[in-house]
Amino acid sequence: QLHVVESGGGLVQPGGSLRLSCVTSGYNLAYYAIGWFRQAPGKEREGLLCLSNNGLSTKYADSVKGRFTASRNNAKNTVYLEMNNLKPEDTAVYYCAADFAPMEPHCVLIDYEYDYWGQGTQVTVSS
Repeated sequence: QLHVVESGGGLVQPGGSLRLSCVTSGYNLAYYAIGWFRQAPGKEREGLLCLSNNGLSTKYADSVKGRFTASRNNAKNTVYLEMNNLKPEDTAVYYCAADFAPMEPHCVLIDYEYDYWGQGTQVTVSS
């Protein structure tokens, strides 16, 4: 079973930046597509972006396009989410999730496709 742990959340001012990390263990990360999701209080979980197993294919939600980027280092079993120009509406718990997809050249931003989830990390954007 793949174990997923996010870190890097915190309090940041509007316009600021933050980098989240997602470290996996248990199996080779190269077999998995990775998705980043978030959930704000009282709202449904939202898919932000995903990376295919080798990172060559990505998808971004319109809400974060141009502000958020993701990268992965399979050798270190780590995925990163770089968030820039943060806004108060970005406040949420952020989750990293893994989808076993060793033969898929693409990824999907559908939460039920992801089998392994981290515990989440809180990001608060406030002055």
